[in-house]
Amino acid sequence: MEFNHPPEHPGARKNDANKPQIFQTLRNIDLNLLTIFEAVYVHKGIVNAARILNLTPSAISQSIQKLRLIFPDPLFIRKGQGVTPTAYATHLHEYISQGLESILGALDFHGEHDKQRTLSIATSPSVGALVIPQIYQLIQQVNPNLQIRNIPLTDTEAQLSQFQTDLVIDASSWSSRTLSSHVLFKDRVVMVCRRGHPCSEAPVSMEQLQRYGQTLIMMPNEALSSLRKQINALLPNRNVTFSSYNMVTIAAIIGSSDLIGFMPGRLYEMFKESCQLSEVKSEILIDEGVDISLHYNKFSLRDPVVQSVIETLVEGFGKHE
Repeated sequence: MEFNHPPEHPGARKNDANKPQIFQTLRNIDLNLLTIFEAVYVHKGIVNAARILNLTPSAISQSIQKLRLIFPDPLFIRKGQGVTPTAYATHLHEYISQGLESILGALDFHGEHDKQRTLSIATSPSVGALVIPQIYQLIQQVNPNLQIRNIPLTDTEAQLSQFQTDLVIDASSWSSRTLSSHVLFKDRVVMVCRRGHPCSEAPVSMEQLQRYGQTLIMMPNEALSSLRKQINALLPNRNVTFSSYNMVTIAAIIGSSDLIGFMPGRLYEMFKESCQLSEVKSEILIDEGVDISLHYNKFSLRDPVVQSVIETLVEGFGKHE
């Protein structure tokens, strides 16, 4: 017996079952809005986009408001006379700019789920070196298609409130109606010097410590202020001769001089071999520790990808504590 149609492929029924959901998604999206999105993104302003598309600025603004209801993000933040895109908008642009013509031409979203999504995480260089490897491994286990972009940390509150990054990881603490935080881990603080330093041989007294210059890590927004106050109280006459915003630089100069400094224990373990560092044993006890925390904008929880990543990181770091 011959068949007019070839036998059905085992995966065909599964693919057909996915099509109604794809069409339902398309039905709820006015694809013309994507054209307006792209125009605002490329021309960096509502007025400029209106002029290019021969529409009124009011019409452009209304379209952006509709897009904000579709996507879990404000997309654009006012800046001067124009607008600046959020990290999520930049992610959208990377794919809309490449696929808008084919989407409008064929309306074929088949395989769209295989495309990469970019997640931005802002850290300082030293905190990034400390946590990003573990973060990457945790995310790979649950979402291997997610691309991680580690960007410089400049201002936690500003970057999150203006959606210039999805997540921030640092040693700061925040009290804000729009921001939320989770402590990933707590770390002890150690006093360090170079190997072969006179203070590296045996327990040293406060008087001996006062003889040597010390380093100071500069943190924005009064981060670690309580720790700094405790150190100043224990060593009221310490002579700070070198300061830096970068803990990598602090470790490098301690390892090549007679300076003494303080740093989180995990960073000490990371740098002690490459910078030839030793822990100083003294009568001074630092009770204050360092909390490395994950910060995010509460509005970002509307994005299921970001929410899933936050839950994964909090759970993953909790298991290693």
